[in-house]
Amino acid sequence: MNNHDLEILDIMKQKHLDAVIITDGYNMHAISGYKGHTGCMLLAKDIKYIFTDSRYTEQVTIEAPDVRCVDIGRDSYATAIAKELMTLFIHSDKVLMIGFEDAHISYRLYQSLSKVLTDSFGERVKLVALKENINALRIVKTADEIKKLKKAEAIGDLAFAHIRDFIRAGMTEMEIALELECVMRKNGATNVSFDTIVASGSNSSLPHAVPTTRKVTEGDFVTMDFGCIYEGYCSDMTRTVYIGEKPSDKQKEIYHIVLEAQLAALDIVRPGLKCSEVDACARTVIEKAGYGDYFGHGLGHGVGLFIHEEPRFSPKCHDILKPGTVITVEPGIYLPGEFGVRIEDMILITEDGYQNLASSPKEFICI
Repeated sequence: MNNHDLEILDIMKQKHLDAVIITDGYNMHAISGYKGHTGCMLLAKDIKYIFTDSRYTEQVTIEAPDVRCVDIGRDSYATAIAKELMTLFIHSDKVLMIGFEDAHISYRLYQSLSKVLTDSFGERVKLVALKENINALRIVKTADEIKKLKKAEAIGDLAFAHIRDFIRAGMTEMEIALELECVMRKNGATNVSFDTIVASGSNSSLPHAVPTTRKVTEGDFVTMDFGCIYEGYCSDMTRTVYIGEKPSDKQKEIYHIVLEAQLAALDIVRPGLKCSEVDACARTVIEKAGYGDYFGHGLGHGVGLFIHEEPRFSPKCHDILKPGTVITVEPGIYLPGEFGVRIEDMILITEDGYQNLASSPKEFICI
């Protein structure tokens, strides 16, 4: 029995649940080891089930050998789950409390489960929304998870070192994005962890710009936000570089404000702080410089099997930082129609502070 099993049992006891249905693929992976996202998971009476179809049954047996694999055949997921619950609880006359991931279930599946379970158990069943309880299990990483996250970020460092020598005026944003992705794959990545962002010139004022055929020219900032997946775990990094030798005073000013904001946040990061306090530290630097209206997103987000996990560095997140959490620190300033700057590192919260998993330079870089 692993730590997640114990934590789920604790959730079940607290909420008086008889079973839990998992529909989020990342949570299935974390709990069982099964990397496919097709299927549902049921936890009941110390038994773990994965319901899937014949395309994935062999994968389940290889990746999750301690889980009972159920081929749904021609049944719906709801019907297959109800059949197993009937087998487990056929002699019970109590009201069955079944937890489900309300943030990760389609309305159609929820309706189907409600109908099939009611048909099977009558009034003796109740579906209980779990909110973020299951997602929270993934916040604190194990030593093995941390090792994989470090490797994923190290691959990003290799990609950035390469791209600094690769970029030149006249290249398109799409060419640069493709080169980043190729380098990451050549160094062990199985995929990108999100759509690569390469934004030059006025496009860099768009925080989530999509690479275009726009050609990089002298005088441009180029913001590159990229990451990869290594053995299922994600990395995330952003660097902004200048093309040419003579940046304007405004470009230098904005860049150094963003860097100051990031370093200020990193200077206070430690376990026990509220996430909102770290966000406020960086945000205050940008606001005092007069650019508060141009930093609209949160300061960072958790990273793991999925690129955006809990907790969040944002004004709205009051979670307490815990050792073993991996999270990004990524302030930015975006001036519409002019340019934008973002600098991002992925850090590990330690027992007494943090460890930066990125080693790429952050000083003002001219290419």
